[in-house]
Amino acid sequence: MNQLPGIALQVLQSVLVVLVAPLVMGWVNICRAWLQNRSAPSIWLPYYTLAKLFHKDAVIANTASPLFRLTPYILFGCMWLAAGIVPVLATDVPFAPAADIIALVGVFAVARVFSALAAMDTGTSFGGLGARREMMIGFLAEPAMLMTLFTAAFISGSTQLPTIVETLAHREFAIYPSLAFAAVAFLMVLLAENARIPVDNPATHLELTMIHEAMILEYSARHLALIEWAVAIKLVAYMAIGFALFLPWGIAPAGDWSALPLALAALGAKLALAGTGLALLETLLAKMRIFLVAEFLSTAFLLGVLGMLIHFLVR
Repeated sequence: MNQLPGIALQVLQSVLVVLVAPLVMGWVNICRAWLQNRSAPSIWLPYYTLAKLFHKDAVIANTASPLFRLTPYILFGCMWLAAGIVPVLATDVPFAPAADIIALVGVFAVARVFSALAAMDTGTSFGGLGARREMMIGFLAEPAMLMTLFTAAFISGSTQLPTIVETLAHREFAIYPSLAFAAVAFLMVLLAENARIPVDNPATHLELTMIHEAMILEYSARHLALIEWAVAIKLVAYMAIGFALFLPWGIAPAGDWSALPLALAALGAKLALAGTGLALLETLLAKMRIFLVAEFLSTAFLLGVLGMLIHFLVR
């Protein structure tokens, strides 16, 4: 019986992340339209789009294997798993011990591999092009992501996100200069991993520029809906990881159930600010050439390494 409140909180957090993810995408689209002096779409438009896609009949290429049909479900499951184990509302949910930063990077890597395999499965030129570019970005982004996460891990003495949150938010206040470098590196990785400007433009279908869109051109109906939903969940998951590492204040500590309303309000405010900041970056920046992405992510890796070195130098 003592585990029932924890299980209920885990279910609430997991369902909340899945339901809120399209809303965050809608908020980003609204903010970007406002900043570009355009008429803003409805914030509920992502929900309407998903509902429309789920009611359509899927069209699948004759050359597609079962892997092509299975991949959208795997992507959705991986993103839901990653977002569900990250401490979003509290640090003592039952699945919190599974929120190891190395395991989280592995979950994202599994989703990337299946995306690339499914993109090449139908044998189209666009699928192969997008898969190659996606794997190149993943090859460069994952080490930068690990260096960023290791900086916070060294500070807290653990690779588990709940412990990192407890160390940075619920103990005595301390200033960690190394986290400033890690935060910039994490932002660069977030933009690259979520196919956002300046690395990719999710609103384009130009052959020379698209990466993520090239891999999902053959999908339709429910399969496309699951992929689009998984993309939104992935963005929220990365935001949640960033909140846990660099803005952990507001997350309820272990055993303090009375702090959940404040944690829910803090989560809404953080997501709103993060969505506004993302829209601002996409308005101010232009998409870079694909050959410059390597330099962009190498800089993120360098900043992550500097963050770790500064931690050992100033402690």
